[in-house]
Amino acid sequence: MRKPQDQTLSSGAKIPESGYVVSRRAVLSGIGVLTLLGASGCSQTLELSELGAIEPSGGMPPGGVDRMPTGSIRPIPPLSVDSNITHSGTMYASLIDNGLVIPAIPFQKIRPEFRRQIVVDPTGEAPGTIVVRLKERHLYWVQEGSEAIRYGVGIGKAGFEWNGRAEIQYTKQWPTWTPPKEMIARKPELAKWTGGQPGGLDNPLGARAHYIFKDGHDTGYRVHGSPEWWTIGTQASSGCVRMINQDVIDLYNRVKASPNKVPIVVA
Repeated sequence: MRKPQDQTLSSGAKIPESGYVVSRRAVLSGIGVLTLLGASGCSQTLELSELGAIEPSGGMPPGGVDRMPTGSIRPIPPLSVDSNITHSGTMYASLIDNGLVIPAIPFQKIRPEFRRQIVVDPTGEAPGTIVVRLKERHLYWVQEGSEAIRYGVGIGKAGFEWNGRAEIQYTKQWPTWTPPKEMIARKPELAKWTGGQPGGLDNPLGARAHYIFKDGHDTGYRVHGSPEWWTIGTQASSGCVRMINQDVIDLYNRVKASPNKVPIVVA
């Protein structure tokens, strides 16, 4: 083997003596690693601490644990707890209300996003406001703390929708339903209820109704319960907002507890 000082280039020129031998493999390996790191867009500056070995100039500690500060990360606060927002089997169980037995809802057949739940409020409306988002098929009861209770709803068929800002003038338990003349014209069999259908399990208004008034006038539209739970999440009504009976009772209790008239936004 030649001594370092005896090594020459192919041209015949001697390589000046250094303290160690730089192998061709080590140099190519180091260049290859640097090329890959540069291509990866890595923001750390790398330097050769010794031939063939690379380490971050930031001083990565042994074991590869990066202790660089990442800034302040605020955890997302948990949603509040409400005893009426619980397991679906409890929320949609059968119950007796004013002597009437409301049947249990087969909630497994209802998409999870249409079941009652607490969510981060997406509406930006004041607490104590009802917001109906027609495209979503959701109704929100806005609460303090940037939260809302969200319910699945059924909405009006195409051509029957109503939207705007109004208020809930009053509410009723097991309301009487009187079909409008226009509906009787479309469905003559409803003429028997011209004087009103008494509240009950088969009543289209369900267990509760919230009456929507705008500028002091009845719009004719309601937020009400319905025995037809399978229509939740669809366009099936004649313009009113339908809810599962168990859900409309929950909303009714919140509206009744409100110290002010409840505004409603349908959009």
